Amino acid sequence: MTSDSPAPLPSTADVVVVGAGPGGAAAARYAALAGRDVLLIDMAEFPRDKTCGDGLTPRAVAELRTLGMGDYLTGRPRIDGLELNGWGARQQVRWPSGTFGPHGSAVSRIEFDDAVRRHAVDAGASMLSGAKAVDVERDGDRVSGVVVDSGGSRRTIALTDLIVADGVRSPLGKVLGRQWHRDTAYGVAARSYVKSERADANWMGSHLELRSSDGELLPGYGWVFPLGSSGALGTGEGLVNVGVGALATSKRPAHMALRPVVDHYADVVRAEWSLSGAPQQVTSALLPMGGAVSGVAGRNWMLIGDAAACVNPLNGEGIDYALETARLAVELLGVGDYSTRWPALLTEHYGLAFSAARRLAGLLTMPKTVPILGRPGIRSNALMSMVVRVMGNLITPEDSDLVARAWRVAGRASVKVDTRPPFV
Repeated sequence: MTSDSPAPLPSTADVVVVGAGPGGAAAARYAALAGRDVLLIDMAEFPRDKTCGDGLTPRAVAELRTLGMGDYLTGRPRIDGLELNGWGARQQVRWPSGTFGPHGSAVSRIEFDDAVRRHAVDAGASMLSGAKAVDVERDGDRVSGVVVDSGGSRRTIALTDLIVADGVRSPLGKVLGRQWHRDTAYGVAARSYVKSERADANWMGSHLELRSSDGELLPGYGWVFPLGSSGALGTGEGLVNVGVGALATSKRPAHMALRPVVDHYADVVRAEWSLSGAPQQVTSALLPMGGAVSGVAGRNWMLIGDAAACVNPLNGEGIDYALETARLAVELLGVGDYSTRWPALLTEHYGLAFSAARRLAGLLTMPKTVPILGRPGIRSNALMSMVVRVMGNLITPEDSDLVARAWRVAGRASVKVDTRPPFV
């Protein structure tokens, strides 16, 4: 089957993956390579867009290599690190050279998601697009089939295992019992595309001091990610992704109109990034973060990526977690009941970091704490290097330096006082 060949609606599959974003497509590829009969389902027709900053951290780039897409980023932006701005200061902080490698990148999601999807189909997964998974059928405590609405008619596809990767809202996850708990920090974000003469820059721009048009300090940050001058989105012109993100909790919701903030932020960075024209294709999204969901698994099904709230509370990054959880989920297939094994595995890999990160993010929802932490920090390259390492989740269990040990201590202390630990 070629990458563009649509799959007929089958009656059965060994593994059904719902959602063909990076997580779902990666899971489909891994499962197909393991010899499984895999059906990948998405309600959209590809290529399709998704609200995102489009940035790939070194951790995400490393996962792409593991997925067999190491050459995909050739010719695309090679990002050395972050250009951090705030309170009249600027620091260029390189990604730490370590397990994941020293470079990141940036690719628009309309291109990236389709590429990973094609990679899955090339490995033998069948793709069913334009079809929505709306319900499941059960046999005792097992999901025996997924109910798919395709072209206005419904049909049940029998399955052995189900992987749910249907995004931040996870409609099928809700059917299965997934709940999003907003008492810990979550994100609201908006992105746009703007023409730029610096589309080939080697740095991701990040502004820690985000203000509204009337000067009010907002609990969030702004970003500018270069997408290259070779014609991102098929425009033939150099573009950057310009966006803003804000942090919120149920006690301190983010009450702001994002479009005006994006427009104002684009004007703030216009000269710095040589922007021309107004922000285009502005879209926004809510982001559950830090494992702030329960009901992530049952006996033969698992939620991965954004559906499992595997999003970094400090920077909104989710692509690396989507790719990682896809790999981990497929490794778990066939080992028995996933209902306790999968939450335990997610907690083992992300629990400490997510707990500490969302607690810190919760503090940052109070605007007064932002300058207290940011004003002195932005003037220290050493401190900002530590911040970038923590924000990018670039600390591994094997790291034994002072920063890594301190971050794990903070995570263990945070988990002890969590009223609702990650994935619970």
